[in-house]
Amino acid sequence: MATRSKQKALARQAAADTRPRATAKFVRISPFKVRIVLDIIKGKPVVEALAILENTPKSASEVLYKLVNSAAANAENNQNLSRNDLYVAECYANEGPTLKRIMARAKGSASRINKRTSHITVVLDTINA
Repeated sequence: MATRSKQKALARQAAADTRPRATAKFVRISPFKVRIVLDIIKGKPVVEALAILENTPKSASEVLYKLVNSAAANAENNQNLSRNDLYVAECYANEGPTLKRIMARAKGSASRINKRTSHITVVLDTINA
């Protein structure tokens, strides 16, 4: 079954994206709400994006602040890049598993409550590249 698995692994490793990134999974905020804040910081320098997130009154901004900070720390520690040379190249929020709950309603019936989660990814890149 495992034919050429070593070659495939090496090819996959060579084609992998080497830009610094950070991922937060199973965040208890709807992806729709996260995408509103992501659109604000997309394409901005890291320092400016962090300043925007500090002053944005949305619930997702706290999680995104930590995530951008983590991605910048990954870039500094793992790839020796300067925080001032980085910008938010890509950021996206995908839908995670939905927690399904019920709420009692009139006449013995029930309504479904969907508590949505999201997987958020922030990818940084250098400005001069």
